[in-house]
Amino acid sequence: MPKGYVIMTEAIRDQEGMAAYGKASAASMAEAGARVRVVDPHPQVLEGEWHGDRTVIVEFASVEAARAWYESAGYQEARPLRQAAAVTNAVIVAGFEPPAQAPRQPPRQEGTR
Repeated sequence: MPKGYVIMTEAIRDQEGMAAYGKASAASMAEAGARVRVVDPHPQVLEGEWHGDRTVIVEFASVEAARAWYESAGYQEARPLRQAAAVTNAVIVAGFEPPAQAPRQPPRQEGTR
């Protein structure tokens, strides 16, 4: 099962409000086994337009675990603090797992069956 990731781009209007959100959301993230992988205030845009001035990527055991965290009572209590402090775009995406490959067979030599 691929890991699940929550990606948020945030246009922060209130740094103190975001700090309060960080404290308020910490317990729900710990309970969900979340791991913050990226907090970047200066993402390097290669193509197109990018929203906000900070990008956050949080890893979960699965997409279902990410959704369960987002919908949890603990996170729902913290979410209004973020919404008051920043304009945010948020998505849940599935990590990539390459398809399993069959073991390689050694090349058959001429004259053998």
